[in-house]
Amino acid sequence: MSRPLHIERLGLVPYAEALELQEKRIEAVRAGSAPDTLFLLEHPPVVTLGRSAKPENLLLPPDELARRGVERFEVARGGDVTFHAPGQLVGYLVCDLAARGVPDAHGWLRGIEAALIAALSTLGVRAATRPGLTGVFVDDPDAEALGGPPRKIASIGIGLRGWTSWHGFALNVSLDPAAFGLIVPCGLHAVRMTSVGRELGAAATGALDQSAREAVSTAFEAWLS
Repeated sequence: MSRPLHIERLGLVPYAEALELQEKRIEAVRAGSAPDTLFLLEHPPVVTLGRSAKPENLLLPPDELARRGVERFEVARGGDVTFHAPGQLVGYLVCDLAARGVPDAHGWLRGIEAALIAALSTLGVRAATRPGLTGVFVDDPDAEALGGPPRKIASIGIGLRGWTSWHGFALNVSLDPAAFGLIVPCGLHAVRMTSVGRELGAAATGALDQSAREAVSTAFEAWLS
């Protein structure tokens, strides 16, 4: 079902503020007083642990994270542990799935993956999904045939309040993938994190981040509006 999608581009937002923003928008969307919304933003360094998170996938104790200026949150989304920092485009989708006729959460996840793959294609990165795994990976079968690990470029973890979605995705744009050394990303030991900048051989620039915001906005509007 076609419904308007409102997109808000917010810049750098502390994680706690983003949670509060989503909470308020969930109630407004459920009450019919606000449109379905995609919040696009970045976070200061933060580790989040979803409902399926295993303690061993967080490689540093809380006091060491704090010493490094990294916050830590346990949150009501699916998935394991992930990391956010500037240079990563985070998208939070607060949408009434019942009004959109979405029958199950798996279909919603597949739609998010498809929109991200379309955005990455616009940016010049060929991407795909992988059977049995949620998220988006670089499509490079030749490298994997030579023994290279799968390269993950976007992570997804959603939450549901009734049949209204929240949380969403994190697309690595200009973020240095080495930053993920704090965790076992999404609990996947055999996967290497990458970014748009790494795949394109591009320097970390504001222009690249802006291009990613535009590509993601266009892809999600095409899917949801």
